[in-house]
Amino acid sequence: MTRMKADERRERLLQAAEELMTREGVAAGTTRAIVAEAGMQPSVFHYCFRSRDEMVNELIARLGSRVRQAVWEGVVPSTDLREMLLSAVDAYLDYLTASPEVEQVGFELNHWALRAGHPEVAAQQYAAYYDVASHVLSLAAEATGQRWALPLPIMARMAITMMDGVTTTWLADRDTEASRTVLAQMLDHVAGLAVPITEE
Repeated sequence: MTRMKADERRERLLQAAEELMTREGVAAGTTRAIVAEAGMQPSVFHYCFRSRDEMVNELIARLGSRVRQAVWEGVVPSTDLREMLLSAVDAYLDYLTASPEVEQVGFELNHWALRAGHPEVAAQQYAAYYDVASHVLSLAAEATGQRWALPLPIMARMAITMMDGVTTTWLADRDTEASRTVLAQMLDHVAGLAVPITEE
């Protein structure tokens, strides 16, 4: 039998952890359960990761990257700033409704990082979210010849705070149409904070 390379083992364990936690929750993702899910021996885990914490940190980054990619790929260039922003949030909502269990795991892992004494991991996760929000906001403003009346970091934080609220309420009631309506209303407010570049 061909021996798996270290990076292949690592990927298999991460995939197993994601599938297990998605199905049964983060608490179920013990080291023993993860290696069993992956069909490996317990000793393999510590060959690939120094600790469960290290694996969880990598899983958090992995899930966050997937969300950011979905949003970024959903941005549709437009001469209408609001429509451009709407394409980004619609892309996120489509991602959320297609894989709610995965997004719920992302929230659970963020809370785990805070509870386990790793606030820097949770902060890094949100720093990455702020970064993609900043890029989308900057691109939309530039494409439509406008600028933001508030500093970009504040705008990005506002956007992520807004999306977090939509996510948690949607996970609770799964009312997609209500979520789209709320997002549309919120975007009216956000778009109102853009002003022409020539305006002093």
